[in-house]
Amino acid sequence: MTLREITTKIAKAEERAGREAGSVTLIAVSKVQPDARVVDVLEEGHRVFGENKVQEAAGKWPDFRTRFDGVQLHLIGPLQTNKARQAMELADAIHTLDRPKLAKTLARLAQELGRCPDLFIQVNTGEEEQKAGVFPRDADGFIAECQALDLPVRGLMCIPPVDEEAALHFALLSKIAARNGLSGLSMGMSSDFEKAIALGATHVRVGSAIFGERVAG
Repeated sequence: MTLREITTKIAKAEERAGREAGSVTLIAVSKVQPDARVVDVLEEGHRVFGENKVQEAAGKWPDFRTRFDGVQLHLIGPLQTNKARQAMELADAIHTLDRPKLAKTLARLAQELGRCPDLFIQVNTGEEEQKAGVFPRDADGFIAECQALDLPVRGLMCIPPVDEEAALHFALLSKIAARNGLSGLSMGMSSDFEKAIALGATHVRVGSAIFGERVAG
């Protein structure tokens, strides 16, 4: 599937949901993709990309930003506290704020750096023990804790369990966001982004549908 086909599907999903055109941001997930593939998408005019690992992002995006104007980088993988400073210096948004220690680290660094990326709190909607994110029952309290630290929490993020209906998890995330006055919803990937848009997604994370299958683990 081409980038143009993906953007057309997003536009049609926005229209079906009665959403304003352009209200959904497409994050092209470029993790573990060869530079040539990423450059192809940049040359098509796309400017919003997602990376899982800080080290990988640091290895390629400073150079791409010198070559292409207006690039936005979103970090969408688990973030270790010892990588937080580098993440904040690199990224325009971090989608995986998931624990008090990380929140406090980001708040301290924000004061030191005088800036902070937009933040999305990861909610483990499936309550999967092996997956990062706060459980739904703890989300309200953690959102309040992050806001009390003056962190720029823009919304919530989730990754539904692979063996469950994604729409149920998107609806749950939307409900938690609404009751906390948050407008951002980072949800939906290559296989289910149209469902996510129908349920209010503001950011969809699409990788394989744009770039093809990843070439490394």
